[in-house]
Amino acid sequence: MQAAAEPIRIMAQIPVKAYVRMRTIRSETVYSVCLAHLTLIRHGQATAFEPVTDRLSPLGELQAKKLAEFWLRGGETFDEVYTGTLARQKRTEQIVAVEHCAAAVPWPEARVLPELDEYPAEAVIRHLAPVLAARDERFRQLVEADRKQGPDRNRRFQRMFEALMTGWVGGELAAQDVEPWSEFRERVRRGLKRITEAGGGGRRVAAFTSGGFIGVAVQLALSAPDRSGLEVNWRVRNCSLTGFLFSGGRLSLDTFNAIPHLDDPALRTFR
Repeated sequence: MQAAAEPIRIMAQIPVKAYVRMRTIRSETVYSVCLAHLTLIRHGQATAFEPVTDRLSPLGELQAKKLAEFWLRGGETFDEVYTGTLARQKRTEQIVAVEHCAAAVPWPEARVLPELDEYPAEAVIRHLAPVLAARDERFRQLVEADRKQGPDRNRRFQRMFEALMTGWVGGELAAQDVEPWSEFRERVRRGLKRITEAGGGGRRVAAFTSGGFIGVAVQLALSAPDRSGLEVNWRVRNCSLTGFLFSGGRLSLDTFNAIPHLDDPALRTFR
């Protein structure tokens, strides 16, 4: 009587390299299913050179509305929503929430997280600019140029502000009433930790914040030097989207500075 044939071992017919790749793909698929997603949204354009700077401009309000419309068209949903304490951050989230309500689409109640607040730009200018101007003639000239009115004021301000912030980030400029860069960086780290450790895998989270927080978040995800966080900050557009994947204490950059909802170039701003 002929012996029964042994069961065919399919794996034996697959080249070793292909088998290893299959196992890798399977592991990556399982990992991606468990991942949660965090979207950081920079607030809409604020009133930078007006007496009250912490509020959205009319253009900033429109940018937030365009974001809401984009998410509604695409069926984008979130399990959790966070916002900082600043008026421009909270207002951006409020506009998105109102649009979802009007469309009868659920929107989670926003949780206020102070760690999402911007670095202390006004305090840096008020307390540290005079210190640097007193010892650096070139910077003093930048300060004088910034005080002049004109259509290029934003460019002149940026030149002055970048020089000042470089000193603050490097620890060369400090004052008792100004949060140091090192503390701001740790505040961002703490905020990210509070968000990413708040629940299980597969969550989709939206957090309304500012350019400085986003810049440092990218820096931390890439393990980049402090200067990189500042430089990334300069490139973050108003109402842009920066995405991260996270799981088990791991944070990975997924997308940066996306503005698919701002299809009109007139809606794209940095300040």
